[in-house]
Amino acid sequence: MTDVLVPTLASTDPAFKSLLRARLARDAQSDIAVEATVRDILASVREGGDAPLLDYTRQFDNWQPACAAALRVAPEELRAARQRIDADSLAALETAAARIRSYHEHQKAESWQYREADGTVLGQKISPLDRVGIYVPGGKAAYPSSVLMNAVPARVAGVGEIIMTVPTPAGVRNDTVLAAADIAGVDVVIAVGGAQAVAALAYGTESIPRVDKIVGPGNIYVATAKRLVFGQVGLDMVAGPSEILVVCDGHTDPDWIAMDLFSQAEHDEDAQAILLSPDAAFLEAVSRSIECLLPGMERADIIRESLRGRGLFILVENLQEAVAIVNEIAPEHLELSVADPEALLPDIRHAGAIFMGRYTAEAVGDYCAGPNHVLPTSGTARFSSPLGVYDFQKRTSLINCSPAGARVLGAVASRLARSESLTAHARSAEYRLQADGKPVK
Repeated sequence: MTDVLVPTLASTDPAFKSLLRARLARDAQSDIAVEATVRDILASVREGGDAPLLDYTRQFDNWQPACAAALRVAPEELRAARQRIDADSLAALETAAARIRSYHEHQKAESWQYREADGTVLGQKISPLDRVGIYVPGGKAAYPSSVLMNAVPARVAGVGEIIMTVPTPAGVRNDTVLAAADIAGVDVVIAVGGAQAVAALAYGTESIPRVDKIVGPGNIYVATAKRLVFGQVGLDMVAGPSEILVVCDGHTDPDWIAMDLFSQAEHDEDAQAILLSPDAAFLEAVSRSIECLLPGMERADIIRESLRGRGLFILVENLQEAVAIVNEIAPEHLELSVADPEALLPDIRHAGAIFMGRYTAEAVGDYCAGPNHVLPTSGTARFSSPLGVYDFQKRTSLINCSPAGARVLGAVASRLARSESLTAHARSAEYRLQADGKPVK
């Protein structure tokens, strides 16, 4: 790697795979230190309820709520915030919410049943979760888009109660975030963040009810807390820092690509932005665009640190090789900034969301295209999916044996149960084999 802001790797380098793995890796030691802190926070809130929750809020968010009730944002405050924001912002939120709702309506699963020839009925019952907790980040920036992306699918799914937690540094409540909560139909908003918010949602406190599932992105403390409470509650995923991987054939405006890389790098210093191209001159052009555009960015210091620490250019031999590397990385966001993105699509197996064509900026997916922006990170797109309505619904199997079906299935179950030496299983099935209710000898 050369000593520039964004280093370049060539796929032909004999050490390419090891160098790539090193660039993708994160600092495990910092994770260990974070986990120790998070475990203490979880234990404190689990045992002490509201009291440590208030203490952590005073310590980390730098404001002094007098009591637990002060953490709850009243419904009228949500409505007032919706009225206070400017008309253009309100219209943008409402448009985005409508598009997100329309997309997620297509994901709704329905209950189903079918009847076999002997009258036995099998099926699946779809039920919404009773209560979910939505974590909305709010430390380095306000994220009304995260409110919509998490709450709207839950509402489409028919969740009974949606509780949202959001940190409020210095006690300042963001009007746009509160307006988004009102638009999305959030039932309860709690002004608390960090691992302590995850603990409150997972275990419940005197003032905050326990939820069935926690969804939404957050920093490393939030992600670690979610991982540690899994099993007490359900989770959407344990998200890491934001990622973007751009595949470009060299014919897109380099300024566009530079800004696309910035769009994820500006989240935080651990975010990762990667560009793959078979055109070495294009990679150099994007590098020049980065140097030119970066000084004018509001979050230039964060972008610079992200690109310097985790950014990467990869010179590939062709687009087919680029696709192979995409599948190896399994990125959160994948841009196919090429002439014919459809031609590459069949071979792409692992990506959280795919943005196709030169005119599809990843940023539109973050806000208003419709698909969810809560996506698998850190290579978990190999086995995980974007947040969706299906995350807020559960499936229950249905079995209704007819007398004839009980005889057929009971005989099979009996034989298999006895092969496992589970006699009670076998006899339970055998009782149904004869009309008189007596077991078969």
